[in-house]
Amino acid sequence: MRKAEFPVVKDIVMLGGGHAHVSVLRNFGMFPIRGLRITLISPEADTPYSGMLPGLIASHYTFNEAHIDLGPLAQFSGARYLETHVERIDPELRLIHCADGRPPVPYDVLSINTGSTPVFDPALELQRDVIPVKPVSEFLMHWAALKARVLAEPSRRIGIVGAGAGGIELLLSMQYALAKEIGVDPGKGPGLFHVFTRDDVILKTHGAKVRDTFRAALSARNVTVHHGFDVRRADAVGVSDGTCDVVLDEVVWVTGAEPPKWFAASGLDIDARGFIAVDDRLRSTSHPDIFGAGDAVSMAHDPRPKSGVFAVRQGPVLAHNLRAKVLAQPLKKYKPQRSFLSLISTGDKYAIASHSGWSVAGEWVWRWKDHIDRTFMDRFNKLPRMVDKPDATTPVVADVPEEIALTQAPDAMRCGGCGAKVGSATLQRALAQLPGLMDARDDTTRGIVLGVGDDAAAIEVPADRLLVQTVDSFPAMIDDPFVFGQIAANHCLGDIYAMGAKPHSALVMVSLPFAADAKREADLVQLLAGAKRVLDAAGCTIVGGHTSEGMELTFGLSVNGFAEKAKLVRKAGLGSKLALILTKPIGSGALFAAHGRGQTKGRYVQGAIANALLSNATAADILRRHGAQAMTDVTGFGLVGHLGEMLQASDAAAELRIGAIPLLAGAADAVKRGIVSSLQPANLVWQQQIEARRLVTEMPEFQLLFDPQTAGGLLAGVPLAEADAAVAALQDVGYEDATIIGETRDMSVATSRIHVI
Repeated sequence: MRKAEFPVVKDIVMLGGGHAHVSVLRNFGMFPIRGLRITLISPEADTPYSGMLPGLIASHYTFNEAHIDLGPLAQFSGARYLETHVERIDPELRLIHCADGRPPVPYDVLSINTGSTPVFDPALELQRDVIPVKPVSEFLMHWAALKARVLAEPSRRIGIVGAGAGGIELLLSMQYALAKEIGVDPGKGPGLFHVFTRDDVILKTHGAKVRDTFRAALSARNVTVHHGFDVRRADAVGVSDGTCDVVLDEVVWVTGAEPPKWFAASGLDIDARGFIAVDDRLRSTSHPDIFGAGDAVSMAHDPRPKSGVFAVRQGPVLAHNLRAKVLAQPLKKYKPQRSFLSLISTGDKYAIASHSGWSVAGEWVWRWKDHIDRTFMDRFNKLPRMVDKPDATTPVVADVPEEIALTQAPDAMRCGGCGAKVGSATLQRALAQLPGLMDARDDTTRGIVLGVGDDAAAIEVPADRLLVQTVDSFPAMIDDPFVFGQIAANHCLGDIYAMGAKPHSALVMVSLPFAADAKREADLVQLLAGAKRVLDAAGCTIVGGHTSEGMELTFGLSVNGFAEKAKLVRKAGLGSKLALILTKPIGSGALFAAHGRGQTKGRYVQGAIANALLSNATAADILRRHGAQAMTDVTGFGLVGHLGEMLQASDAAAELRIGAIPLLAGAADAVKRGIVSSLQPANLVWQQQIEARRLVTEMPEFQLLFDPQTAGGLLAGVPLAEADAAVAALQDVGYEDATIIGETRDMSVATSRIHVI
C-alpha cells in the first residue's frame, strides 16, 4: 500500500474493469492528481479482452495473453482494488453497497464500466444446463468442462443460440479447438454443431459478402443453420421454438446484452432496456457526478450497438472527463464513429475484415488482427515504470478543504504525541456506524466491566484459567481497508489459537493516513468493520483502543484469551518421531512484496488474500484433538524461523521434505525474479542451522522457507499414528493444502537442527 504523499480530498470510484476503465487507470497512472484517490471495484482480477476471446477458445492465445491483469494496473495507477460484487448504489447519498457485507463505499465521482449478460426473454423456458457466454470467467470454466465431455464422446450435439458475429465466431473457434484436440479436420468433427437465429440471415448487421463468406465456412464444416428459429425452450435435451424440437447435448447462449438488475433500482435515468442513460460527455443524464461507458450505458443522444469497439474509443474521453470533473475544468464531448472496422476470425488463423459494405479475407487479415490485439494488450500488461510520487507540477483536486490546505504550507508540520490522535468527533461518527462494536459494557457474564467514559476495561480472570495475551500490528500491504482489517485480526488471533486458548477480548491500534475528515472516517469504518467480522466469529469483544494519524494505514490488536491450564499448548513440546503438519501454504511475503511493485498477477495476490482470510480456529481444534504436542502459527519469522524456535525450545531436530511444503501460486515465480520480502534477509539467520544439498538450496522453494507470512497457517507436531487422520480432517473442513511436511528427530543423533531434503 502506498504512503500518502498528499492528503486524500476526493474519491473517484470505478465500477468494473471494462475496456474503457483500463484506459482510465493507465491514464491516471501516467498523470496523477494530488489529493485524488481512485478505487476500482471488480469481482475478478483478470478482465478478458473481447477481441481475443475467440482466439483464446481456439487455443491461439494463452489465458494471460487474452486477459488484462487489473492487479498490477491498479498498482500502477495508485488505485485501491476491491474485489467484490456491487449490489446497488445510492446516488443521493453517494454510496455503493457491495455483496461481501462491507460498509457502503462512499464516492465523490462514480464511473461505471461493468459488463453485460446475454438477453433471456422472460417467457423463455430456460434450464440451468444452458451455458451463457457471459460473464466470460464462468463461460471459460464451462468451456473446459464442455470440451472434456465432447472429447470423451465426439458425437455430442452442440447448439449455439445467436448468429451475430459473436455467436458465429465463437462456434467456429470451439469447433476448431475440438477438432485440433483429436487431430481431425473441423468439417469432420468432433461434435455436431447447430446455430439458431430468429432472423432470415446470419450476421445480420454485416454486408452480403461477409455473410456469404461465413455461410460457406459453416457449410464446409457441416454446421446446421436454423433460420427463423425463435427459441422458446432451452435445456439439457435441446431447444424448441414451440413447433419444432431440436435434440442437443449442449446449448451455448450468445444473444444480445442486458444490464445488471441493480441499474433499474438505482434511481438513475435508464433507457428502455435498462442501461444507464448518458449524454455526449458520457455523464449520467440524471446525476452529473456519475459517468459511464461501454456495455453499461446507452447514449441518449446517439444510440450505438453493444461492442467493445466503442468502449475502447470511449476510454480516453472518459479519462479526460473524470480528470476534468475533479479539477473543475470543462468536459469533452464523445463523438462515436458512424462505422467501424470488424475483424472476424473463422476459428483457424484466417479472418475477414468488414467495413462499410466492403470486405477482404485471408490469413494476412488474421495476422493484422493479431497485431492490433496484441498492441492493445501490451498497453496494459507491459506498463511503464511506476511513478514514485507526484511532484510540485502535479495538479491538485479542486476545492481543497482549508484545514488540509494549511497542512501543505511550506512550514507546516503534523503534530506528534497526543496531537496525532484522530479527532473525537470523527471517531464517534465512525463508531456510530458500527453497532455492536463495543457491546461489552458491564458484560458480567463474560467478566468485562466497561462503563461509558471509563479509561480502561476491567476483565475478570477465571480461577481455573490462564490469561493468554498477545499483540501485533503492521502497515497495510493491500489497499482494501475492509479486507485488511480481517487479515490483521486473523493474524493477531493466530497466537491465541496456537496456544490452545480461546479469544476473549481485544484492544485495537489504528494509524490512519491524513485526509479530509469524511475520508478518514470512511476508512476507519471499513477497517473496524472488517476486524469486527473476524472477532465476532471468534467470540472476541473489542473493549477499547487507540487511533492516530500517520503516513500510512497501520492496524493491530492486543488480544486476550483464556486457556485451561491442562490444555495449554507450548512450543516446547516437540519430541522425536512426530509428524510436522502445516495447515496453509507459504509465500505471502514474496507475493505482497511483488504486489507492492506491481510485478505479480492480481489473481496470485487474491489467492494470498484468501489464504490469509482463512481462520486458524478450527485447525487448532483439530490438531489438538489429534494429539498435537506442540504448535505455533507461522508468521513473520517464516516457516523455518518458527520451526527453529520450536526445535530449540524442545531440544529436538527435524527433517523437512521441501517438495511436500505447499506454496501459494506465484510465490516461487516472484523469488525466481529476485523479489522477496524486506524481512527475508533477517530471517536468513536460521540458514546456519540448516543442512541441505546445494541442489536444494538453489531452489526457489528453499528461499520461501524464510519468507515472512501474514496470517499464516499453524505448524504442529502430531504423533505419527494420528497424522494422516489429522490431515484428512483438516482438508475436509477447508484447509485444502494441509499436509505433512516432515518429521522430528532426536537432536542427540542429528547432524543439524534442520535437515532439508
